[in-house]
Amino acid sequence: MNFCRSIPVLLALCALSPAALAAETAYPSRPIRIIVPFPPGGTTDVVARLMGQKLTEAWGQQVVVDNRAGAGGNIGMGLAAVANPDGYTILAVSSSYMVNPTLYSRAPYDPFKSFLPITNAAASPNIFTAHASVPVKSMQELIALVKKDGKKFNIGTPGVGTTPDLSAELLRMTVKLDIARVPYSGAGPAVAAVAGNQVPIACTVLPPVVPHIQAGRLRGLAVTAQKRSSTLPDVPTMAEVGFKGQEADTISGLLVPAGTPKAVLTKLSAEMQRILAQPDIRERIAAQGFEIIASTPEQFAAQIRMEVEKWGKVIRAARIRVD
Repeated sequence: MNFCRSIPVLLALCALSPAALAAETAYPSRPIRIIVPFPPGGTTDVVARLMGQKLTEAWGQQVVVDNRAGAGGNIGMGLAAVANPDGYTILAVSSSYMVNPTLYSRAPYDPFKSFLPITNAAASPNIFTAHASVPVKSMQELIALVKKDGKKFNIGTPGVGTTPDLSAELLRMTVKLDIARVPYSGAGPAVAAVAGNQVPIACTVLPPVVPHIQAGRLRGLAVTAQKRSSTLPDVPTMAEVGFKGQEADTISGLLVPAGTPKAVLTKLSAEMQRILAQPDIRERIAAQGFEIIASTPEQFAAQIRMEVEKWGKVIRAARIRVD
């Protein structure tokens, strides 16, 4: 008789998915993996490791960073997209998350359906710079100079489809500049090229150019942010110098696979908000040239929708394709 009474309970448990079962137990009860779709050492990796360390301290469960680089981040993002949605796999992303679905003919994930946003932890604007030998002191002067004789100029970027590359293309299309983009294999080579005057102008992420601007080798002309960077407060925004709609940055965000229980997502979001408010975390992320954003899941979801549409238009208009 007792066995018969237990049958409905057993059937109900069997009907629950692994994700639903995870929500019914104390989370987390085992180690968590953060997939970083880039090599170690970059900002996405650094932020993931900082968050992982703090989650380990708070919850007493080991958080392991798993670097799965390749294909502009698609390998790691594709791996996370098919992971069990139980809260034990987290994906750390940069802005390529919003760019790749248009840039690649076959991205292994849907930016709206494959994941649930947790937070955009931090972001850094892109910046337009010129070598000190270029006779300009402002963005307006640069554009006037290029329009006068565009054949003498080209602009270095960190690579095809990166947000600095797309920022350069957006500006080129907006003000109708006859200037060629020169994509390098990363921010380091692009910054080295403009600092060495191999290219006279560049659009890159902000952190690696700061020492060159401070040393006088480069001139910071404008940042693609809504407000000035605290790292370079004397460099105006693009809107301040008359070019609205050019806002762009490089983000460091975190997501979980779609289907992750709401209770787990809520717990992750609350804990990450707490972590990002800690002074030592804010200081260490600022050292990377990034500023804390700490958006809510809803705010991050809205940002993803906006940036997928924005960069999709630029990519299609410029006919940029990686594969």
